[in-house]
Amino acid sequence: MPPRLDTLKNARQELRIFRFRALLALVVVVALTALLTGRLVYLQVVEHDRYSTRSESNRVRVEPLPPTRGLIYDRHGVLLAENRPTYNLTLVRERVEDLGRTLERLVSLLELPEDDVEAFKRRSRQRQRPFQPALLMSDLSQAQIARLAVNRHRLPGVEVEARLLRYYPEARIMSHALGYVGRINADELENLDAGRYAGTHFIGKTGIERFYEKALHGQAGLRKVETNARGRVLSELGRQDPVPGRNLTLTLDTGLQQLAFDLLEDRRGSIVAIEPDSGEILAMASTPGFDSNRFVTGIDVEAYQALQQDIDLPLFNRAIRGHYPSGSTIKPFVAVAGLREGVITPEKTINDPGYFQLPNDSRRYRNWLRWGHGKVDMERSLAVSNNTYYYSLAHDLGIDRLERQLGAFGMGQRVAHDVQGESPGLLPSREWKRERYNQSWYPGETLSVGIGQGYLQITPLQLATATATLANKGEWVKPRLARKIGDEPLPRDLPDTPEDIELDDPDGWNTVFNGMQKVLSGREGTARRAGKGLEYAMAGKSGTAQVFSLDKDERYDADELAERLRDHALFIAFAPADDPQIAVAVIVENAGGGSSHASPLAREMTDAWLLDEGHLPDDDSASEDRASSGEEG
Repeated sequence: MPPRLDTLKNARQELRIFRFRALLALVVVVALTALLTGRLVYLQVVEHDRYSTRSESNRVRVEPLPPTRGLIYDRHGVLLAENRPTYNLTLVRERVEDLGRTLERLVSLLELPEDDVEAFKRRSRQRQRPFQPALLMSDLSQAQIARLAVNRHRLPGVEVEARLLRYYPEARIMSHALGYVGRINADELENLDAGRYAGTHFIGKTGIERFYEKALHGQAGLRKVETNARGRVLSELGRQDPVPGRNLTLTLDTGLQQLAFDLLEDRRGSIVAIEPDSGEILAMASTPGFDSNRFVTGIDVEAYQALQQDIDLPLFNRAIRGHYPSGSTIKPFVAVAGLREGVITPEKTINDPGYFQLPNDSRRYRNWLRWGHGKVDMERSLAVSNNTYYYSLAHDLGIDRLERQLGAFGMGQRVAHDVQGESPGLLPSREWKRERYNQSWYPGETLSVGIGQGYLQITPLQLATATATLANKGEWVKPRLARKIGDEPLPRDLPDTPEDIELDDPDGWNTVFNGMQKVLSGREGTARRAGKGLEYAMAGKSGTAQVFSLDKDERYDADELAERLRDHALFIAFAPADDPQIAVAVIVENAGGGSSHASPLAREMTDAWLLDEGHLPDDDSASEDRASSGEEG
């Protein structure tokens, strides 16, 4: 057997190993303790502000407080735009763990129609600032609110908030003038002041709502609230109240606006009425209208397409964007142009054989009365609406001077102070035709402009503004829709007001006025039927504008034409003639003659303002002046 080796225990070696292991453990413990202590120091001291803020944010939340939008009233205090309480559904994407699943739950709970689902999901994806709520749905029903409340624990980041929603009591008749508010889209969000619009979901889109957006909106506030882990508000820690928007008082008269709509009877057209002395727009109707309340919360696709495809174009604001030939309503302004340029005098007469010919041109430019009016001066030319007189006058003026003088009345330019979306119309010139058609200007085209045809295109607002300026004997007062912003009245003299129109002989104004009065009161007046029984002196001018051109020697027969190819009916008026309180422009599309179809509407408007509203001046001396001059009324 091999020899047995006895192993002796080495105590010193074991002690050395133990001490090494103990020291190593101590070093590791000390290192870990130092690391932990260093980390704690770093978090508690170095990063104190950062983590304190993050911790506070988990407990304390800052919520925006949107301002209350200002109300809109008419000149008599009738409420035109108010704020009604409603409930909105909002979502904060940063607090939603699974956006797709949350949206599916919401679609199911809200029982949304299939057509609305895509729009609903698109709003949830719309770009928002971090932790800003996105508006998913407005004006929730009580049933929808109840279902959302029961399932609130399953919908983190989703809130039902009480808000005020814009509502228009007179939506149909005021839709074009007031405009409407709508949801803020992504493009608008990029350009908005983040602080001013915090928590705001709606913004003015068109009309007065858009032009005075800054005044109507106000300034957003905020509140600091304490929340629990589920995000429920426990208490309010601080608040900065929002500044509400300022109320707006308009110049519009709801009764007169309603009358304008009733007179048009859903025909296509426009009526604009202005107070000449102040420039206040009393009525600005465009028919047919539409219900602007449908656009506030978002109109559905089918309804919007129906409005767009409607042949009568209810969304089109004819009062400020409709382009029409002025027809013979241009003649008073051409007469003033001739007086200003010194190419004619009130007493000068022409002999009208029923047509006008340019020198060395065989073509005959016909008067509407084919056998002519015989001897015609300025007063009679207006009363009988003689074309030959104005062919001759336009030829003597030439297009350059004619364009300059008509431009002085606001034609071919935006005339109003606060009418959003206004079109400048078209006042043709040599330069315009060269640029547009690369053609020279022909003398015959000047004749067409002289009777309100050809390239000339005006809007009803421009025509009413020119009539108001004429009623003021050339004094310009810029039209406006706002009367007061808050408690501050809009000044009478506004920036960029055109220069006044002056005549070397002020009696020239009276000649034009007398001719326009004879339109309604004279034996030969084209609108004498509308002038019967007038209780005041009224000055007016009828116009009939061709929709398409007739061939040489071709006669116009409305019965043989499709309705939309018939002439437009126009009429301008101001009254009382010696102290104008109202100026009116009426355009009825495809109605026929202005004397028969538009003048009665203008008469109804002036009667309502002067007689029903009590604006007829009580001036005995003015009545005596009218009687001595032989004027009716």
